[in-house]
Amino acid sequence: MDLFDKFDPIVDLRASLPFKNTDPFKVVMDKILSETEAVIEGRHTILAGTNNYMGMTFYQEAIDAAKKALDDFGTGTTGSRVLNGTYGGHKALEATIADFYGMDHCMVFSTGYQANLGMISTLGGKDDFVIIDADSHASIYDACSLGNATVVRFKHNDIEHMEKRLKRLPADAGKLLVVEGIYSMLGDAAPLKEMLEVAKKYGCTTLVDEAHSMGFCGKNGRGVAEALGVEHLVDFFVGTFSKSVGTVGGFAVSNHPKFDVLRFVCRPYIFTASLPPSVIASATAAIEGIKRSGNRRAHLWANANQLHNGLKDLGFHLATQKAESAIIAVQVPDVQLGTKFWEQLLEEGVYVNMAAPPATPAGVFLMRVSVCAQHTSEQIETIIDRFKRTADIVGLNLK
Repeated sequence: MDLFDKFDPIVDLRASLPFKNTDPFKVVMDKILSETEAVIEGRHTILAGTNNYMGMTFYQEAIDAAKKALDDFGTGTTGSRVLNGTYGGHKALEATIADFYGMDHCMVFSTGYQANLGMISTLGGKDDFVIIDADSHASIYDACSLGNATVVRFKHNDIEHMEKRLKRLPADAGKLLVVEGIYSMLGDAAPLKEMLEVAKKYGCTTLVDEAHSMGFCGKNGRGVAEALGVEHLVDFFVGTFSKSVGTVGGFAVSNHPKFDVLRFVCRPYIFTASLPPSVIASATAAIEGIKRSGNRRAHLWANANQLHNGLKDLGFHLATQKAESAIIAVQVPDVQLGTKFWEQLLEEGVYVNMAAPPATPAGVFLMRVSVCAQHTSEQIETIIDRFKRTADIVGLNLK
């Protein structure tokens, strides 16, 4: 038996999709013009599917810091953090993030995926329980697979079901609740206040992944927990640099007095090369910029509301009743129509993400739009117009 035979159903499904010229797995950004525009297949295209929420990829202070770090330290560390891979910049970045969150400790990982992989698999041990939302990100599920804890799932954002599951667990067992501030596909926010209060009632340690809310949720951009005033109920925050910060990497912050032991027991931290000095420098500058970015946050929310309201008024089926984040998820009836819609929209000069199971909940097919703080109001109106034109061309019934 060929080891690839098990993937034949996936190959067959992809082959059955009615793409004419391109598909979401083959998109090449030929030229990046700005935070919000690129050239794709020779066409000037509005980028509306990049997760570049705060528009920091062209933030001049971050670019300047990265260039200086390249000159001063070279292209990489060639080692892990526990060997030769910790430079002064790594410690400075950890201090910057800890200060941003008002916490004592921070660890920087080489990706956001590894941050979840490392923290969850390390904290949840053999006799412990990890309690997760059924719609959790793949990195959370993979962390559960890597770890030895018993995994307990509850229905998406269902506080009552979560509490039912917690009631059945031994009172004296180690329990880690893992939830996300904003869920990356539907763009919906978790009812964090109620969830965290229930979790503490049953003796849970709590970890909140703010990957898709850091930068624009909360007065200072720390995420949904800050916006709801419940940061004191969170034991660990996990986040990424690949969204609002505009580069790559991940982190975890905490006030736990034993936090630093994780540097010696967390395998995804120990056994991978550390981030290059240029990335560390750009991330530090970007986070410092985010601290001062109240106007960008306000404009991002204005863009999100404008897009959500515009598409809703046209009759598109949206995943949330109002804009809960910078992610606006437009539902389509099936993957066949979704395929046609996505490709036609790209031909109309708008790039979004086509999302289908297992990335989305079962039976949910999406055009996933992510708004940027640097989108102009005119660009948002263009996106709305192109959605309407595309719906007319592919025969998607509205209202």
